[in-house]
Amino acid sequence: MIYAIIGGIILFGIILLIITIINNKYKLAIIEIDKAEEDIGIYLIKKKELLDRSRPIIQKELKMEQFLVDLDIDIDSINHFEANDLLRKAYNELFKVIDDNDKLLKSETLKGILEGLEENEENIIGAIKFYNDTVVDFNQLIVSFPSSIIAFFRRYKKKDFYNNEKREIFEILNEK
Repeated sequence: MIYAIIGGIILFGIILLIITIINNKYKLAIIEIDKAEEDIGIYLIKKKELLDRSRPIIQKELKMEQFLVDLDIDIDSINHFEANDLLRKAYNELFKVIDDNDKLLKSETLKGILEGLEENEENIIGAIKFYNDTVVDFNQLIVSFPSSIIAFFRRYKKKDFYNNEKREIFEILNEK
């Protein structure tokens, strides 16, 4: 009788320990995702500011009335996925115009902005990679046993990725 009680207490302790460990994995992943989202937001705002600073220089040099008109929206009014896509499109458009017009590179101010944009782009890529890697871990917790039980009770849902590459990797891992 006493062995059954002790065995039950030990089993309960082991189950409680497993639940605590899994719950802590979820909490850590959520903290890392939130931090990555915050970093991405900061870098996206900086990217928009740098792109906005390049607009008048290019408009003046090329005598254009409008350039990068998509940037006239409030970046805080859209989610990070949409903002990233919009700013990537503007970034590519900026470099296409610069490639087509070598005289723009004579402007020291524009060169400084371009260097800032390149550095910022590296930061965004790193933050997005960290975000996607963390989302892969989080989504794996949601679909694997026994952590899926905790996900069900805590109502955790799978998170989206910033690009299709990580989504494809996750789907491949999910099929195994």
